[in-house]
Amino acid sequence: MKSITCYLRRLPVIWKLMIGATLLMFLLFATYNFAQYLVLKQWMMHQERDTLHTMMSQVQVFLKDKTDSAESLKLPDTQAYMRDILGKDQMMRMIDEKGKELLLVAKNFDPAWISPVQARSDFLEDAWHGEDHILIYRSPFALGTERGTIEIATNLETFDHFNDTLLWVMVIGGFLAVCISALSGWAIANQFLRPVKALAGAIQNVKQKGLQERVTNIKNGDEISELARLFNELMDQLETSFRQQKQFVDDASHELRTPITILEGHLNLLHRWGKNDPAVLDESLTASLQEVRRLKGLVQGLLALTRAESSQSSDHAEFIRIAPFLAQIKIRAETLYPEFTFKLSLEQQDSMVKMNPLHLEQIVFIVIENAVKYSGENKLVHIAYRTIHHEVQISVQDHGIGIPEAELPNVFNRFYRVDKARNREIEGTGLGLSIAKNLIQRYQGQISMTSAENEGTRVILTLPAVSQT
Repeated sequence: MKSITCYLRRLPVIWKLMIGATLLMFLLFATYNFAQYLVLKQWMMHQERDTLHTMMSQVQVFLKDKTDSAESLKLPDTQAYMRDILGKDQMMRMIDEKGKELLLVAKNFDPAWISPVQARSDFLEDAWHGEDHILIYRSPFALGTERGTIEIATNLETFDHFNDTLLWVMVIGGFLAVCISALSGWAIANQFLRPVKALAGAIQNVKQKGLQERVTNIKNGDEISELARLFNELMDQLETSFRQQKQFVDDASHELRTPITILEGHLNLLHRWGKNDPAVLDESLTASLQEVRRLKGLVQGLLALTRAESSQSSDHAEFIRIAPFLAQIKIRAETLYPEFTFKLSLEQQDSMVKMNPLHLEQIVFIVIENAVKYSGENKLVHIAYRTIHHEVQISVQDHGIGIPEAELPNVFNRFYRVDKARNREIEGTGLGLSIAKNLIQRYQGQISMTSAENEGTRVILTLPAVSQT
């Protein structure tokens, strides 16, 4: 038994489902047919007994009304009546107390098959003669002073043949039902497991070909489809995560190469002869510290960008009123950059957005920091907001050196720095606007920029307006 269980456990799922469906159908069909066979057999036997009982009642009534002695049993009309009430394969016999035959009427029935038996009361008996099944009904009678027994017997050959035929029909029907259920179970199991096979194939393809593989053409709307959808979403997230990691490594290796090369050059200089010259030593240490700070800024910027790309928009989202929020931003900006003038323009309608306050603050300060860095001699920064078509627009305008129109499509790329004024003398990593773009897109928002050289730059943050319910 244990070996059978182990063998069944090792079978493919499609075979398990097919065998299970077949066994279940077989048990249901066998139970139903067996119960039907027994009920039908008992009902038919009950009908045969009722038939014999009715015939016996008719004979008793006839004897009571038409005859008054044993001699009258030999009359032609008596025998004709008895013959009329008999059916095929039946016999009626009357015997006296000594077993002497008084009357015998038979149709396709050999009286020698049963022996005469006296009856003290009515009773039914099942008897067999070879392969013939016989049902006998015996009842006592009285004709004047004559006493005896009436025997009515019927050969149940037709009844048994019908039962045997019915049994064979049920067996053959059961076999066909099992075959059909096996084929149906296999087809249903194969159809059911097709999405699972597709999912397994996709996982295998991921293993062999990479994270770009997906499960396709599973849109049944059932649990398997939901599993496939979740798998595809998981693979999307994994692919995005790996792509971000690869981008992080590529960007880091590219951007770190320059400061590391500079550090290496200064250290080699000091190692060879510069450490003995105080001026060279001081210059090299100053340059090295500057590059270390730049390295630190690059790493922090890359980490911030990675967090922005992987964060979820629902993390700690709150309803934010724009007017008081920007008022606080203005106060902080004036504290950080006291040499600048920040002008805040607010519309009368106080709109709201729903997002993480830290993210919105980070986005706005990235834009303000860029405006401060590249304002030039005009140290005025204009901050404003307005609501247009269920959208909140926050704008930050500087009046600095501006950006050439040809460069505008690239300003949100990682590490992109416009050559003019955006050189290594101005601190920065070129990651700020990329971080802002990734963060705002998490909240179905947009960031755009307009600029003109020597006139200034305007950055517009667009976010969906919400109402607090």
